[in-house]
Amino acid sequence: MPMASPLPPFRPDGARRTPVGVWGAVLIGPGALLALALTGGANPAAAITLAAASGAGGLLLARRAVRRAADPATPVAAPAVVDHPPPFDVILETLPDPLMVIAAEEADDLTGRRFVFANAAARELFKLQPRGGLLVTAMRNPQVLEAVDESLFAGVRRSVDYVGGGAQGREWAAHCAPLGVDARGARLALLVLRDETDARRSERTRADFLANASHELRTPLASLSGFIETLRGHAKDDVGARDRFLGIMQAQAERMSRLIDDLMSLSRIELNEHIAPSGQVDLAMAVIDVLDALAPQSKAKAVSFDPVLPPRGAALVEGDRDQIVQVIQNLVDNAIKYTPRDGVVRVEVFPGLTAEMAAAPRDPAAARLSLLTPDHLEGERYAVLRVSDRGPGMAREHLPRLTERFYRVEGQKSGDRSGTGLGLAIVKHIVNRHRGGLCVESVQGEGATFGVYFPMAKGEPTVAAPPAETASRALS
Repeated sequence: MPMASPLPPFRPDGARRTPVGVWGAVLIGPGALLALALTGGANPAAAITLAAASGAGGLLLARRAVRRAADPATPVAAPAVVDHPPPFDVILETLPDPLMVIAAEEADDLTGRRFVFANAAARELFKLQPRGGLLVTAMRNPQVLEAVDESLFAGVRRSVDYVGGGAQGREWAAHCAPLGVDARGARLALLVLRDETDARRSERTRADFLANASHELRTPLASLSGFIETLRGHAKDDVGARDRFLGIMQAQAERMSRLIDDLMSLSRIELNEHIAPSGQVDLAMAVIDVLDALAPQSKAKAVSFDPVLPPRGAALVEGDRDQIVQVIQNLVDNAIKYTPRDGVVRVEVFPGLTAEMAAAPRDPAAARLSLLTPDHLEGERYAVLRVSDRGPGMAREHLPRLTERFYRVEGQKSGDRSGTGLGLAIVKHIVNRHRGGLCVESVQGEGATFGVYFPMAKGEPTVAAPPAETASRALS
């Protein structure tokens, strides 16, 4: 074991001491030469000269070593540090999965289950206070509470699945395990939640896509097969029939293409529906872009637009621009289809409304239904988009099913170009991802109005609105 130096490294005035070993190295050489000269073992003159040179050189090296030791920039070997593991509560606090430690004393006391620890993910999910509280204030699912009781009082591990509340409906796997008894005699159990929304939705999306595609593609494929068989048979020399059949076959092929595109779009939206978008979009400018894009279609049907829009930047909402444009396009495209020739499609945007004002009815005589209601915070403000047509309208019994896949109101005609039956389903899932709402009002024989509302953006805009001309009309 190395011995400690008997002298401290600094003098009382703060200056660094010169190490004893350095002075020893400086004096040994000259001292040996002088000793040889005194004993007659060497020429005195030469020994004295060499001793002086050796002493001067050693002194120079000693001073350089002292200066290097005093320089704070000189790298010094770091002392050995003993590694101590961090406290377990710090480790649990940083886990991404919600985690709680549950304590209970009596099995009959159903209100005595308390969480004594909840990590940051659990507090964020259930909006909990860090000091603990009753378990039922955070979790009310009967299957999960039963699993917790079995871990507390039966000492067994349990895993159950449950769907969280709210419009997004996230899916969780709850794992419970016993932790024994604490110092006060209370039984402890661990509850860990794992978000399995992505995996479960991926499985359902694949199954739904196959089921929907096989069902909806069967009719146009059968039609194509029949026309091909006819063209190869008795109609192969009939020019008029051939041209007519080829036109129908092209329309069926285009319908299949639109159907596949809509199914793929809906699948992608559903996979990310529980993840809120982070961008910002000027809703009024997005409306202007859509109206410009659909102008040829409306002109071909002699349908005009009547936009009522706020000034640029007044309706800035949180969202994904491409998806919000898709919502506007689906609603306006539907309105054009069902509005008769020389009709008017009215498109309105109203910013700064509460959730109650955004969903409030406009026509007391209309059949009305809220198709999607968001989980809104206190004081949340919304920008509302309303699209009104002058079509045949819908009876009240049809309203609850409007956002179902492939649902069509019986007896209504949508013009020369039929839809896929997925437009409003896509609208609902996009609006739900944006934490917004969707409602519909309809009067038979007079038309329908679809309203969607998105949360207003908070703070400074992070995405600049694309350039567009000011709307022809604005709110006063």
